[in-house]
Amino acid sequence: MLILSLAFLIFFSPVFAEQIQNNDIKYSPIFIDNPIYSSTGKDVTTILASTWNSDRYLIHSIDEDGIIKISTPELTKSSGFTKPDLNFRMFTAEVILDGFSHNDDVDTTLKTTGNGPISGFLKADADSSITISLEFENGIVLTKSGPTQWSIDTIQFSEENYLSDKTALLRVVDPDLNLNPESLDHISIKVSSNSDNAGIKVDAIETSEGSGVFIATITFTQNKSSSGNRLFVIPGDTIIAKYDDHTLPKPYSTSDNLEIKTSAKIVSSISPLEKLRITPIFLSDASGNPLKSFSTNHQMQIVGNITNEQNFKQKFIYLIQVKDENNFVTSVSWIQGEISGNQNLDVSQSWTPTLAGTYNIESYLWNSLNDSIPLSPPMSTSVFVK
Repeated sequence: MLILSLAFLIFFSPVFAEQIQNNDIKYSPIFIDNPIYSSTGKDVTTILASTWNSDRYLIHSIDEDGIIKISTPELTKSSGFTKPDLNFRMFTAEVILDGFSHNDDVDTTLKTTGNGPISGFLKADADSSITISLEFENGIVLTKSGPTQWSIDTIQFSEENYLSDKTALLRVVDPDLNLNPESLDHISIKVSSNSDNAGIKVDAIETSEGSGVFIATITFTQNKSSSGNRLFVIPGDTIIAKYDDHTLPKPYSTSDNLEIKTSAKIVSSISPLEKLRITPIFLSDASGNPLKSFSTNHQMQIVGNITNEQNFKQKFIYLIQVKDENNFVTSVSWIQGEISGNQNLDVSQSWTPTLAGTYNIESYLWNSLNDSIPLSPPMSTSVFVK
């Protein structure tokens, strides 16, 4: 909400009035409390003017035509002011700044209507200004102006990390999308995760009339598809929220837009080494029968088992590394896959030793080749090849 406070220091002393009449005003007795205003929003103007407060027991108004004007470079309108109640010393008036039609996100019905004190619209372009003026009978006019300007919006999750069973709060500050300062506005924000790139569109609701601050809540699921404000994630995902800001200040033009985004991490209360479990490996023939002896130039299968003890699917890299008795790596292979919640999965890789000797076979379970974050403690076994 735009709150413009004007204090006219015109009291009972005729000496002070004479100083104003002689233009002896080194500073203006009109004050505004916002350095920059949005081109949409409600402007509440307050005047401390004892000249019109002739009887503190009556509700007075300042409604003489042309005495008080609120204007932008586009249009000017006269405005009446009223004292809200008997105990209130100020005179107030409201006018809603009406930003110009820009795109589907910023689309207002342009109008300049009403004379106040509690109604009326005034057209105001971006990168413009609003001016309030009061004219006295002796021709003295006091004015005060403030610029109207679009702003670059901000978007932020309430936390940097969320547990997968918690709810995320998303906050957007965008005064330019406070299109109706007398009701709660809505904006749409896209939220996605590594596990669901398509993501969802959530409805962010203004916290109060005219605040220009929007809040959305997102819940997480590991075993259902994304829908509504529910986003499919798994621990380790990054969640991203973004939307396009079409109301940008100079040096941007009205045809420009800027992607505004923020991110957070989905973390798990489970230790990384407890997410999956693997069993010791064994060697088998092509039919899966365990082998008790091993010979050179005979192909065999290195068999392992993965168990997902969580109720959501997880991606994994199962890597097998073979070292000879000199600790030299003779073979490396891996399996990349995804295991469903509470699933048990056998994995295997073929191996054909060409030289006799003792070999150490190691198995590793990681989240990916790039991060190499262990999901289970490694396993190893030794075999002698004749």
